[in-house]
Amino acid sequence: MFRNYLRKEGVFLISSLTILFFIVFGILRPDLLDTISSAIHAAILDHFSWLYLISAFFFLTFSVCIALSRYGTIKLGHDTERPQYSFFGWISMLFAAGMGIGLLFWGVSEPLVHYLQPPPFLTSASPEAAEFGMRYSFFHWGIHPWAIYTIVSLSIAYFSFRRGMPALISSCFYPVLGERIYGLAGDLVDVLAVFATVFGTATSLGFGALQIHSGFTHLYGVSSAISVTIGIIVIATALFMASAILGVEKGVQTLSKVNIILATALLIFILALGSTPYILNVFSSTLGGYINNIIDLSLQSYPFAGYEWSRDWTVFYWAWWISWSPFVGLFIARISRGRTIREFVLAVLTVPTLFTFIWFSVFGGSALYLQQHQGVDLAAVAGEDVSLVLFVFLEHYPFSALLSLIAIFLLIVFFVTSADSATVVLSSITSGGKQIVPIYKKVFWGLSLSAVAIILLVTGGLSSLQMMAITAAFPFMLVMFILCYTLYIGLSQEKAGD
Repeated sequence: MFRNYLRKEGVFLISSLTILFFIVFGILRPDLLDTISSAIHAAILDHFSWLYLISAFFFLTFSVCIALSRYGTIKLGHDTERPQYSFFGWISMLFAAGMGIGLLFWGVSEPLVHYLQPPPFLTSASPEAAEFGMRYSFFHWGIHPWAIYTIVSLSIAYFSFRRGMPALISSCFYPVLGERIYGLAGDLVDVLAVFATVFGTATSLGFGALQIHSGFTHLYGVSSAISVTIGIIVIATALFMASAILGVEKGVQTLSKVNIILATALLIFILALGSTPYILNVFSSTLGGYINNIIDLSLQSYPFAGYEWSRDWTVFYWAWWISWSPFVGLFIARISRGRTIREFVLAVLTVPTLFTFIWFSVFGGSALYLQQHQGVDLAAVAGEDVSLVLFVFLEHYPFSALLSLIAIFLLIVFFVTSADSATVVLSSITSGGKQIVPIYKKVFWGLSLSAVAIILLVTGGLSSLQMMAITAAFPFMLVMFILCYTLYIGLSQEKAGD
């Protein structure tokens, strides 16, 4: 009986025990945990930074080629199936899960940080640094992250909805592993997906909690102690676990639509009351520079000057997106049944990306306008505390107190949505791909996500979050290369049989 249970629950047992070990180890020896994670992180960056850049570019190229090829007409499901969700509901959910907290955290701060602290070949606080900051903000949040998500989500959706296999990453390995995906080999693939998801999501939850705390401290004088940040995570945990238990229909979809509506309203307000012509010029100019230089941006690591900058920013981002890809990929696959491969890929690559470009143009462009033309030194604030600068920025607009409250509410809703989606996905991975899973697994993974986020914040703060994202992403990046191969084999076999 135990052997049968172990075979059925192997992924849950292996991954849950390992995560529990990490949590206990972090509580008992946080200093040693930080030392070990720092050493692993340094080794990966020293030897494999280049691989993160090449992999992201390859995933983008592969996604576009698949969409435009003869495989693009294949439907993710039966030939007569219609999409399960409306286009707006579908885009809202994948956007909230795929970016979420990050846009609010980095929308104002990233262009300012690049403006103040560019690579050494640029002069700090110069027009060239401002242009560089906007272009790289577009690059880090543009089409490449969504290409990374596309590889995972498209593979799962195809093998699950088209081939009738469990909605698991291990199912995508069927062309190379065969029936062994139902054994130890398949379990190990899914365990890697669990690890990447836990640490990638914990990174985002840590960012969100830090910014929510900064907002409350700045607006209402709340204590800046780490215990307050932990309290915010605990309260948010109760909210997202309740949403996860309700399920996708009632929970995630409703919250995602609220996210998009509120975020769009905030964006329109800043655009209307800011220097609109300046913002639109920033959008046009940055978009042109991004498109014209996309290949150079994709592969440039600045080995002769600026290598440390590239590692701290681009490599971190690519690792963060890769560590998010199992969870976001599984979630996007789950809500994308009934769409063709071409529709799926082109929509996922373009619609959220366009919104992201507009977001950075409005918030980042407005911040640079205040910095360069109004004498407001927001860059200094960003250099001191990236989690605070959004609220200082909003002080220079009418109804600033209300805007800050909306921003905090958005952060909380994005926090809940991201953690909610991750909890649902983790429960599904560790239940053999089932959509209806035991509540105790949702509770376990919800608590585990929050516990890992707290431990990372306590052991090293923002740098610890970034290090763990890069470390967790590395093994799954290798898995993603294999996914490209197995997806191509699967699609080729189907077309060969027509």
